[in-house]
Amino acid sequence: MNVDRLIFAIAGIFILLSITLSQFHSIYWLGFTAFVGANMFQAAFTGFCPLAMILKKLGVEPGNAFN
Repeated sequence: MNVDRLIFAIAGIFILLSITLSQFHSIYWLGFTAFVGANMFQAAFTGFCPLAMILKKLGVEPGNAFN
């Protein structure tokens, strides 16, 4: 997997996990969902993604979106 695919996978896991936690624990977990969505939105326009930087430093093969 490259960086782009890992970012989509991790963001999807975070969103599903926070929605599940909001249903069973506290509604405030939806704030985390909003944070992930906002970060994905800004990364689409700026190309800046902290997770992409971390994955690159860990040696994951870069994709096309976050070169």
